[in-house]
Amino acid sequence: MKQRSTINVREDALAQKILSRKQLRQRVAEWRQAGESITLGNGAFDLLHVGHVRYLHAAKQLGGRLVVAVNSDESVRALKGKGRPVIPAAERAEILAALADVDAVVIFPESDARALIREIRPDVHAKGTDYTAESVPEGEVVREYGGRVAIVGDPKNHSASEIIRTRLTPRKA
Repeated sequence: MKQRSTINVREDALAQKILSRKQLRQRVAEWRQAGESITLGNGAFDLLHVGHVRYLHAAKQLGGRLVVAVNSDESVRALKGKGRPVIPAAERAEILAALADVDAVVIFPESDARALIREIRPDVHAKGTDYTAESVPEGEVVREYGGRVAIVGDPKNHSASEIIRTRLTPRKA
């Protein structure tokens, strides 16, 4: 019985981190009222790998609460092509919610996070090292309201697309 209740507590804790857009707006308002800053990271997070973990840890180090926006299955397919995502959005969200550095997760259907950024106005929008502050697609929106863009994480030596291509796709003989 004790093990079952521990599992339920863990599932409840994860569920409290995975939010709808409306719930996220409310949670962000509560955090701000408590004086906390908000950092937003976003991406597909298909096949979570060490590069993702390092990126999210570095984003959390910027301070405050870390919100992670996960592309929906449809937007990943549009961005990455047929056969993607490998992992459904709800499962990707659950995996991310299990990380200690992550305070909230939201799934978004757009190809980039501009609309979500307009809704929650994060203090910092964190992107990985495959971008520069000038090349971040959402950068202009962030700077419009006085937020900042931060490039974080280790060099882009890891990629779900590369893992799929080199390790998971059968090679032709």
